[in-house]
Amino acid sequence: METIHINQGNLHNWQKRSVPTVMALGYFDGLHKGHCHVIKTASLKAKEHGLPLSVMSFSTHPKIVLSNGKEQVHHLMPLSQKVEKLKTLGVDNFCLVEFNKEFASLSPERFAEQYLVNLGVVHAVAGFDFSYGSFGAGNLDRLKQDSKGKIEVTKVQKISCRGEKISSTCIRKRILAGNVEELPDFLDHLYEVKCNWNGFLLQPQPHYTIPAPGIYEVTLKSRFKELIGQLYVTEDGFLEFSRNIPNHLKGTLTIVWKKRLSAITVLKLEKVMSN
Repeated sequence: METIHINQGNLHNWQKRSVPTVMALGYFDGLHKGHCHVIKTASLKAKEHGLPLSVMSFSTHPKIVLSNGKEQVHHLMPLSQKVEKLKTLGVDNFCLVEFNKEFASLSPERFAEQYLVNLGVVHAVAGFDFSYGSFGAGNLDRLKQDSKGKIEVTKVQKISCRGEKISSTCIRKRILAGNVEELPDFLDHLYEVKCNWNGFLLQPQPHYTIPAPGIYEVTLKSRFKELIGQLYVTEDGFLEFSRNIPNHLKGTLTIVWKKRLSAITVLKLEKVMSN
């Protein structure tokens, strides 16, 4: 898979190098079940037309730019993890567009022309609520018109779980509330956070959301070993593991969040440990 960083300065060069492609559109933070359904739908269309599969995302979350930095977003995964996941989904080209004020001010027609048609997109696939252009005025119902009939469109309908649309927002809310045991229903896997272990501290790597303060049942993984235990998330956001972590595991570890332990469960564990 090729990762292509696109901005206003190099856009023309990428347009000249473009070839026909089917493209999935979205920010895709966390690559949850809904996102994966969009990309798999695009993959089927790409195979149907005998074309490469592309995904377009953005370097900065639109909410951060549009709020002038006043609204921050708790990310679910860093770019490096997104890239690895997209590879497993069979994506050929990952187009990462610089989202800034200039880009946000494009009219829907200009976005469709410059960032889709001129980049070779002949079929676009996105979730039913995807929007584009200044003030989000563009939507999938008008994309064919905005592209002057050059792009076919597939709208992917809402994927729901527990009575609500699967979204990065609802996943963040569950993490921030500590309800990590619910996440596999939305992500299709347990939530994982990579962290750095220096022999003294577990330090989460950037662009992950850390669950609410509390005690969690987790698995701590390295390439060589797995440790099952409890992880304490303090009010200050520090992470304390219930077991000694061997010094030879210094480096990158992965926390696999299984469930939050109730106060009663914690008391029982402390009683067992004291005996």
